Amino acid sequence: MRTAIARPRAAVPAALLAALLGLLLLLAAGPARAAGGVDAASAALKQTQVYVDPAMTGRFSEAQAADLAKKLEKADKPIFVMVVPATPEYPAATIAGDIRAEVGVVGVYAIWRGDQFKAFSDRKALPPASADRIAGAAFRAHPNDIGATVNDFVDQAIPQTKGSGVSGGGVSAAAIVVPVALLALVGGGGFLLLRRSKKRKAEQARAELAQLRTVVDEDITAFGEELDRLDFHPGAADADDAQRADYTHALDSYERAKRIMEQAKAPAEVRPVTEALEDGRFALATLAARREKLPLPERRVPCFFDPRHGPSVQDVDYAPAGGAARTVPACAADAARLESGRAPDVRTVDTEYGRQPYWNAGPAYSPWAGGYFGGGMLPGLLVGTVLGSALASPGYAYAAGVDPNGGADAGEYSGAEFDSGDFGGFDGGSDGGFGGGDFGGGGDFGGGGDFGGGF
Repeated sequence: MRTAIARPRAAVPAALLAALLGLLLLLAAGPARAAGGVDAASAALKQTQVYVDPAMTGRFSEAQAADLAKKLEKADKPIFVMVVPATPEYPAATIAGDIRAEVGVVGVYAIWRGDQFKAFSDRKALPPASADRIAGAAFRAHPNDIGATVNDFVDQAIPQTKGSGVSGGGVSAAAIVVPVALLALVGGGGFLLLRRSKKRKAEQARAELAQLRTVVDEDITAFGEELDRLDFHPGAADADDAQRADYTHALDSYERAKRIMEQAKAPAEVRPVTEALEDGRFALATLAARREKLPLPERRVPCFFDPRHGPSVQDVDYAPAGGAARTVPACAADAARLESGRAPDVRTVDTEYGRQPYWNAGPAYSPWAGGYFGGGMLPGLLVGTVLGSALASPGYAYAAGVDPNGGADAGEYSGAEFDSGDFGGFDGGSDGGFGGGDFGGGGDFGGGGDFGGGF
């Protein structure tokens, strides 16, 4: 009988837990949630402009966070500061984009993650190069001192940042730092619910990565076979330095793709793999043109129908089954097929409904497709498909740099849609910066460490 009673008490209904959690947060005078992560961080930043994960309070205390939040409130500038650990809750490849999308304010976003520090900014608030320069200077001036670094950054950024702040008025330490004690108040049911949710997300990520790994391994193998079939010898008498450079570039891209895929721990980390394969195939196309004494090819995205076909050579009109017509990039072979009234050679993948074109295989394939085609053009290419519907979300619109509203001014809400080019990338040069890559992933932190997935 005791067992029968204990089970329903542990499985507290989600609605009741949510109500209890909301009441506790109201009593704490802060919007942050019981668990850390991007959602809790963005909720706190909307109110206080400062967020510190509980795991980092030993290095940056609630009192320090409250003082910094007061400074920002007094300055009335759209500057946001995060101090978080280097954990999967704050993915290196997407944290900056996710936070900017969820907070939705044109401003400056300074993120201390683990032992690294970087600042991103909308151009209308502060030129990205300035944000990167200030962050690098602060990081170098105060090694391993989070408080001194972020305060130095804020002090320098305040006079240069345009727009007004968005602090909710009045600074509560509970709104800045997620209180560890709050978890105890929620009770055993809350712990079980959070653990169950986290476990489901982890299982889903593993399943999606396994699904992607099969497809990406096929892509890597296909590119390796292209290299094996290539009749080129760097030491041949007719080979010049430019040809050897193209060949080396292709080989390096192949090795990079294999290495990144072997180390991939999350679906988002697949994107730099397909980026490397796309880059390698273009190097082979360039090599072929040099050897045949033809004009060098235009840098174009891969064939829409199957990226393994290599760079596209022209745009064609195409309507997927059940979808509207749109213009897509095609390789010469698929363009010829369409012109003669035949179906293109479409890449299909395994799904629960059998083999399907990749664009009908679901949102798990967005990192794979994003690496090949880039963020900005994907929604247009895939409109009306299963994958296209997933990519039409506000968060993806941000990452792709879509700005249909024309852009908000500094300090104003811009939704999740803005020019990610203005917001800055990961190609900064500060010692605390995260060099290389873009918001889609890939690239290492420049100086002082490597997040592995590119922050």
